[in-house]
Amino acid sequence: MKQGSASLRDVPTQVKNKDLVALRRRQIVDAAVELFFAKGFHKTTTRQIARAAGISIGSLYEYIACKEDILYLVCDAIHAEIEKGVSEALERARAGINPLAEVIREYFLVCHRMSDHILLIYQETQSLPTRWRKVVLENEIRITGLFTRILVQLMESGHLAALDDRALDLIAHNITVLGHMWTFRRWFLANHYSIDQYIELQTAFILGSCKAGSGRRS
Repeated sequence: MKQGSASLRDVPTQVKNKDLVALRRRQIVDAAVELFFAKGFHKTTTRQIARAAGISIGSLYEYIACKEDILYLVCDAIHAEIEKGVSEALERARAGINPLAEVIREYFLVCHRMSDHILLIYQETQSLPTRWRKVVLENEIRITGLFTRILVQLMESGHLAALDDRALDLIAHNITVLGHMWTFRRWFLANHYSIDQYIELQTAFILGSCKAGSGRRS
């Protein structure tokens, strides 16, 4: 799983080799994700993470200072994967008949594929120290900002009617949250809708919101 935020340099490490740090942290993140899913953050020990990552407990502490650092690295890696999926969706959607619908579809499919990861972030973010929790929330806003930029680009290209600023921001947040809703309500939604049906209905709702919010931008 890819890691993305520039703030990763603020996670303490005793190792100078950046490539080695990236490699070991990727091993640690992959091992931690599985354990956090199975046992929860609080019941997972750093010794268990080290064992699952195939390194010693001493080596583990060369790359992080505490278990909360690992949780932050996990959250950052998940956000990087989501952001990558959204960016790739935009590139694929540019040639589509309805680029916004294509972007929404691809983003919702990313959320579907990463449902457990997204749920993990929301369940465990409160366990992070304030400085890491702030960065995680900033990452959430950054992903919503991608949708804001997509909407602006589509307005500029004529694929979308003009939206005022308030509608623009709200629709971008709606796209983000409706993708996450499949995660939060999957226990109910998956029994009543396929992911394709969910995407179709929510896309119609979002496009309707765009039409309702169209007009001269403030």
